[in-house]
Amino acid sequence: MLKNRVFQMWARRLHIYVSMALLLVVLFFTITGLTLNRPDLYVSAQPNVVETELAIPHNLLFQGQKPSVEKELLLNYLRVHADLKGYASEFDIYTEVEHSELLHGEITLSFKAPGYNASVYIDMLEETATVEQSDYGFIALLNDAHKGRNCGPIWQVFIDITAILMTLFIVTGFCLIVPKRKTLWLSVKWMAFGSLSTLILYWIAIP
Repeated sequence: MLKNRVFQMWARRLHIYVSMALLLVVLFFTITGLTLNRPDLYVSAQPNVVETELAIPHNLLFQGQKPSVEKELLLNYLRVHADLKGYASEFDIYTEVEHSELLHGEITLSFKAPGYNASVYIDMLEETATVEQSDYGFIALLNDAHKGRNCGPIWQVFIDITAILMTLFIVTGFCLIVPKRKTLWLSVKWMAFGSLSTLILYWIAIP
């Protein structure tokens, strides 16, 4: 079957087209693999931290005088006025009420994106928010994208598809080389050498 002319033609086409489709993607994962392995050389140890304060409209925190947090509206307000980005965490709301009077109230949440995070503290009595944003730089953003960290479900699906296409590239390459006996045996030797070297290095280098 592997020697069939039609099979070989399709294997060659898939091998070529998949390799071209993945050209920049593989280059991205290769470069970020290097920056991930040496973060001390490429990623700043100290992020760029910006702290801001802003007033929160009364109607986003209260319904009349009763504590009632409008979560979606509050999220949108924070994104627009504090220039926040990324995915928001769940709200952590603490209130202390006595005789229908709010004695203490606070809200905390965080925002996360590749190479970025922000923490938000809201004082419900003062109706103010303190926002601290930490930006770890462009390389940290790329490193997180490599790992799929804080990138969302669409990017995770993209990584899954990339992994499947890389596997298809390897399989079609194997199918192309199987009918060529001389090249096959030489390739098998190199594969065995590379695999054995990796295993030996693993056992020697990793505690």
